[in-house]
Amino acid sequence: MPDPVHITGTMINYYFICQRKLWYFCHQIQMEHNSELVQIGKVIDQTSYSREKKSIMIDNTICIDFIDGKGIINEVKKSDSMEDAHIWQLKYYLYYLKLRGVENLAGSLDYPKLKKKIRLELGDDDILVIENMLFKIQAVKNLELPPAAINSKICQKCSYYELCYV
Repeated sequence: MPDPVHITGTMINYYFICQRKLWYFCHQIQMEHNSELVQIGKVIDQTSYSREKKSIMIDNTICIDFIDGKGIINEVKKSDSMEDAHIWQLKYYLYYLKLRGVENLAGSLDYPKLKKKIRLELGDDDILVIENMLFKIQAVKNLELPPAAINSKICQKCSYYELCYV
C-alpha cells in the first residue's frame, strides 16, 4: 500500500474532482493562489467557527480545519457542489488518524453558508475504498504526463483552467 504520509487531503479531494488537477498538484504545479473561488473559501474558513483552534497540521500531510469540544473532526467547505470529494477527504482524515492509533473518531462536514452539516464515521468498507484509492492516486502521481482534460462544466471555474485549455 502507498504510504499515506505522502498522500494529502487535497490529493484525495482532487482525485474525485479531476485526475489531471491531481497530477498537476502532485508535481508541485499549484494554481490555487490565482483563484478567486479559493480565496473566498479561505475567507469562509477564517471567519467561521472563530472560537476554535484551526488548521491542525498532522505529519505535514493532513490539515484538519478544527476539532470541536466533543472530539469531532470538522472540515469546513464553501459549497456542497463537490460533496463526494469532501466526504472522502474527511473520511481519509479519519482513516489517517486511525492508522496512528486514534480510534472511534467521527467527522463533521460543515457548510456554514448553507447552514448544513453532515456527520460521518469511518466504516470497514470505507477503509477498503480508501486503500484502493491510495493505489490509484499513486498511479496518477507516477504518470510521466498528466491525464487528459475532462472537459466538464466544472473546468471553467477551476484554477488550473489555463493549463488545460489555453
